[in-house]
Amino acid sequence: MSSPKIPHLPPRDSHGHKGSYGRALIVGGSPGMVGSVAMSGIACMRGGAGLVTVGTAGSLLDAVSRFEPSCMTLGLPEDRGGRVSLRANKLLQEWAEKTQCLAIGPGLGTTPGLRLLVAGLYRQLKTPLVIDADGLNALANSPEDLRHPGGPRVLTPHLGEFRRLTGNDKVSMDEARAIAPDAAKKFGCVLVLKGARTLVTDGQKNYVNETGNPGMGTGGTGDVLTGLITALVCQGMKPFEAASLGVYLHGLAGDLAAERLSQEGMIASDLIESIPEAWKVYRDTGR
Repeated sequence: MSSPKIPHLPPRDSHGHKGSYGRALIVGGSPGMVGSVAMSGIACMRGGAGLVTVGTAGSLLDAVSRFEPSCMTLGLPEDRGGRVSLRANKLLQEWAEKTQCLAIGPGLGTTPGLRLLVAGLYRQLKTPLVIDADGLNALANSPEDLRHPGGPRVLTPHLGEFRRLTGNDKVSMDEARAIAPDAAKKFGCVLVLKGARTLVTDGQKNYVNETGNPGMGTGGTGDVLTGLITALVCQGMKPFEAASLGVYLHGLAGDLAAERLSQEGMIASDLIESIPEAWKVYRDTGR
C-alpha cells in the first residue's frame, strides 16, 4: 500500500494573528465524560488553531472551562440526562458557518436525539467535520446518512467503530485495512483507521503512519487526535493532508512522552504536553 510523504504545513506568517489560523468548534461531553471534549479542545489549541470553542451541555460548562482557560465554551441545550439535546441543531448550524472546522463526538454519549443530531449535521453542513467516538456510533445507526456527506468529512474509527460503520462485526484489523479505501470511497470521506501503523485513506490516496507506540493504548488518546486534525483543517489543510499530518504528530508526541515517562506510565494528557516538542521535531527536520 503506497504512502505519500508527511504533508507540509507552511511556517506561520510573521504578520499572522489568531484570526489567521482558523476557528474551531468541538462538540461533546456528557456527565462523567467532560474530560474527553476538554482534551480535544486543548489538543486543538496545541495543534495551532487560532480560536477554539468547546460546545457542551450548559450544566457542564463550569467543569469544562476549568481544564484550560485558552479554550472558549458554548453552552448547548441539554436533555433530562444532562447530555446535549437535539434542540442544539439550529445553534450548531449557525456556529458552523463561523468556523473553519467542527468536530463532534468525544464524550458525547448516545441517545436517540444525539443520533438524529449527528446525522443531520453530517448531511446538512458544508463546513468540514471531524467525527470520532460517539459521533461515529451515531452514524453507524444512520447508514443512509453516512453515504451523503454535506461537505468534507474525516472519520476516525478504531477497529470496533469501523466494524459498526461497515456493518461487519467480524472483520479483523488486517481485513479492515484492506477494505478501508473502498469504505472511504463509498462514504465519500477520509477514513482514519486507528491502531498500530494508523491508516489514512480517501479511497485513492493512502498514508500509513510510522510514529506511535503501545503506550498510547490508553483512554483519551483518540480525543487528542480529534483535536489535532481539527486544528490542521482550521489552518487550511485539506482533510486528507490534515489527517495524515495529525496522526504523524499524534504518534510523535506519544513517542516523546513514552521516552520521557515510559509506555506503561504515560496517559493521554502527556501527549498534549508533548505536542509542542513534536512540532519542534517536525520543523527541525525541514517539514
